[in-house]
Amino acid sequence: MVSEYTKACSIEEEVVLLIPALNAFARTFHKSPVDVDDLVQETLLKGLSNIDHFRPGTKLKSWLFTIMRNSFCTRFRVGKREVIGLEECASHAGSVAPEQEWRVRGHELERACGSLQEPFRSAFKFVFIEGRSYEEAARRFHCATGTIKSRVNRARQRIADDLGETAA
Repeated sequence: MVSEYTKACSIEEEVVLLIPALNAFARTFHKSPVDVDDLVQETLLKGLSNIDHFRPGTKLKSWLFTIMRNSFCTRFRVGKREVIGLEECASHAGSVAPEQEWRVRGHELERACGSLQEPFRSAFKFVFIEGRSYEEAARRFHCATGTIKSRVNRARQRIADDLGETAA
Protein backbone atom coordinates (compact mmCIF):
# COMPACT_ATOMS: atom_id res chain seq x y z
CA MET A 1 0.00 0.00 0.00
CA VAL A 2 1.47 3.33 -1.07
CA SER A 3 1.15 6.25 1.32
CA GLU A 4 -0.57 9.45 0.25
CA TYR A 5 2.56 11.62 0.45
CA THR A 6 4.48 9.10 -1.70
CA LYS A 7 2.12 9.79 -4.60
CA ALA A 8 2.87 13.49 -4.42
CA CYS A 9 6.68 13.29 -4.11
CA SER A 10 9.68 11.33 -5.33
CA ILE A 11 11.46 8.68 -3.28
CA GLU A 12 14.28 11.11 -2.44
CA GLU A 13 11.75 13.66 -1.16
CA GLU A 14 10.07 10.95 0.91
CA VAL A 15 13.48 10.09 2.44
CA VAL A 16 13.85 13.73 3.49
CA LEU A 17 10.39 13.65 5.06
CA LEU A 18 11.39 10.53 7.06
CA ILE A 19 14.44 12.16 8.70
CA PRO A 20 12.57 13.05 11.95
CA ALA A 21 11.37 9.42 12.25
CA LEU A 22 14.93 8.20 11.61
CA ASN A 23 16.22 10.53 14.35
CA ALA A 24 13.64 9.16 16.79
CA PHE A 25 14.53 5.57 15.91
CA ALA A 26 18.27 6.28 16.23
CA ARG A 27 17.69 7.59 19.76
CA THR A 28 16.59 4.08 20.74
CA PHE A 29 20.14 2.94 19.94
CA HIS A 30 22.19 5.87 21.25
CA LYS A 31 21.87 8.48 23.98
CA SER A 32 24.47 10.85 22.59
CA PRO A 33 23.10 13.35 20.03
CA VAL A 34 26.36 13.09 18.11
CA ASP A 35 26.04 9.30 17.80
CA VAL A 36 22.37 9.69 16.79
CA ASP A 37 23.33 12.14 14.04
CA ASP A 38 26.11 9.83 12.84
CA LEU A 39 23.77 6.84 12.66
CA VAL A 40 21.10 8.82 10.78
CA GLN A 41 23.71 10.16 8.36
CA GLU A 42 25.11 6.68 7.75
CA THR A 43 21.59 5.34 7.18
CA LEU A 44 20.74 8.13 4.72
CA LEU A 45 24.01 7.61 2.87
CA LYS A 46 23.45 3.87 2.53
CA GLY A 47 19.79 4.32 1.69
CA LEU A 48 20.29 6.94 -1.00
CA SER A 49 23.30 5.20 -2.52
CA ASN A 50 21.28 1.96 -2.76
CA ILE A 51 17.91 3.50 -3.65
CA ASP A 52 17.83 1.36 -6.80
CA HIS A 53 17.44 -1.69 -4.50
CA PHE A 54 14.25 -0.29 -2.96
CA ARG A 55 11.14 -2.04 -4.27
CA PRO A 56 8.36 0.42 -5.03
CA GLY A 57 5.13 -0.54 -3.35
CA THR A 58 6.89 -1.45 -0.08
CA LYS A 59 7.35 0.85 2.90
CA LEU A 60 10.35 3.12 2.54
CA LYS A 61 10.29 3.82 6.27
CA SER A 62 10.65 0.11 7.11
CA TRP A 63 13.41 -0.26 4.54
CA LEU A 64 15.40 2.66 6.05
CA PHE A 65 14.78 1.43 9.60
CA THR A 66 16.21 -1.97 8.60
CA ILE A 67 19.27 -0.27 7.13
CA MET A 68 19.69 1.69 10.38
CA ARG A 69 19.32 -1.36 12.60
CA ASN A 70 21.79 -3.35 10.49
CA SER A 71 24.27 -0.45 10.52
CA PHE A 72 24.03 -0.20 14.29
CA CYS A 73 24.47 -3.95 14.77
CA THR A 74 27.48 -4.04 12.45
CA ARG A 75 29.10 -1.09 14.23
CA PHE A 76 28.37 -2.71 17.61
CA ARG A 77 29.98 -6.03 16.60
CA VAL A 78 33.04 -4.28 15.22
CA GLY A 79 33.27 -2.15 18.37
CA LYS A 80 33.33 -5.26 20.56
CA ARG A 81 36.33 -6.61 18.62
CA GLU A 82 38.25 -3.35 18.50
CA VAL A 83 39.12 -2.22 22.01
CA ILE A 84 40.45 1.31 22.02
CA GLY A 85 43.52 2.08 24.06
CA LEU A 86 45.16 -1.34 24.36
CA GLU A 87 47.76 -0.68 21.70
CA GLU A 88 50.87 1.23 22.69
CA CYS A 89 50.73 4.71 21.29
CA ALA A 90 53.51 7.27 21.17
CA SER A 91 51.16 9.90 22.57
CA HIS A 92 50.82 7.87 25.79
CA ALA A 93 54.56 7.67 26.35
CA GLY A 94 55.83 10.02 29.01
CA SER A 95 58.33 12.66 28.18
CA VAL A 96 61.98 12.07 28.91
CA ALA A 97 63.60 14.38 31.42
CA PRO A 98 66.44 16.46 30.01
CA GLU A 99 69.84 14.83 30.38
CA GLN A 100 71.32 17.98 31.93
CA GLU A 101 69.12 17.58 34.98
CA TRP A 102 70.45 14.08 35.57
CA ARG A 103 74.01 15.30 35.22
CA VAL A 104 73.45 18.04 37.77
CA ARG A 105 71.80 15.57 40.16
CA GLY A 106 74.73 13.19 39.63
CA HIS A 107 77.24 15.89 40.56
CA GLU A 108 75.17 16.78 43.62
CA LEU A 109 75.15 13.11 44.66
CA GLU A 110 78.94 12.87 44.19
CA ARG A 111 79.46 15.95 46.38
CA ALA A 112 77.10 14.60 49.05
CA CYS A 113 78.90 11.22 49.07
CA GLY A 114 82.28 12.93 49.18
CA SER A 115 81.27 15.03 52.18
CA LEU A 116 80.44 11.95 54.27
CA GLN A 117 82.73 11.36 57.22
CA GLU A 118 84.61 8.12 57.71
CA PRO A 119 83.59 5.32 58.45
CA PHE A 120 80.19 6.16 56.86
CA ARG A 121 81.67 6.96 53.44
CA SER A 122 83.64 3.71 53.14
CA ALA A 123 80.70 1.55 54.33
CA PHE A 124 78.31 3.29 51.93
CA LYS A 125 80.75 2.99 49.01
CA PHE A 126 81.47 -0.69 49.72
CA VAL A 127 77.78 -1.70 49.98
CA PHE A 128 75.99 0.64 47.54
CA ILE A 129 78.55 1.59 44.93
CA GLU A 130 80.51 -1.67 44.78
CA GLY A 131 77.39 -3.78 45.38
CA ARG A 132 78.85 -5.95 48.13
CA SER A 133 76.85 -7.56 50.93
CA TYR A 134 76.65 -6.30 54.50
CA GLU A 135 78.42 -9.47 55.65
CA GLU A 136 81.37 -8.85 53.30
CA ALA A 137 81.57 -5.27 54.53
CA ALA A 138 81.56 -6.45 58.15
CA ARG A 139 84.51 -8.78 57.45
CA ARG A 140 86.36 -6.07 55.51
CA PHE A 141 85.97 -3.41 58.24
CA HIS A 142 86.31 -5.84 61.17
CA CYS A 143 83.00 -5.04 62.83
CA ALA A 144 79.51 -6.49 63.28
CA THR A 145 77.00 -6.66 60.42
CA GLY A 146 74.60 -4.47 62.44
CA THR A 147 77.27 -1.78 62.67
CA ILE A 148 77.68 -1.76 58.87
CA LYS A 149 73.90 -1.56 58.41
CA SER A 150 73.78 1.35 60.85
CA ARG A 151 76.64 3.20 59.09
CA VAL A 152 75.08 2.70 55.66
CA ASN A 153 71.68 3.87 56.90
CA ARG A 154 73.17 6.99 58.50
CA ALA A 155 75.11 7.69 55.31
CA ARG A 156 71.88 7.43 53.29
CA GLN A 157 70.13 9.81 55.68
CA ARG A 158 72.93 12.38 55.48
CA ILE A 159 73.04 12.19 51.68
CA ALA A 160 69.26 12.64 51.53
CA ASP A 161 69.50 15.63 53.85
CA ASP A 162 72.29 17.18 51.75
CA LEU A 163 70.18 16.70 48.59
CA GLY A 164 67.04 18.06 50.23
CA GLU A 165 65.28 14.70 49.97
CA THR A 166 63.80 12.49 52.63
CA ALA A 167 65.42 9.09 53.14
CA ALA A 168 63.20 6.17 52.21
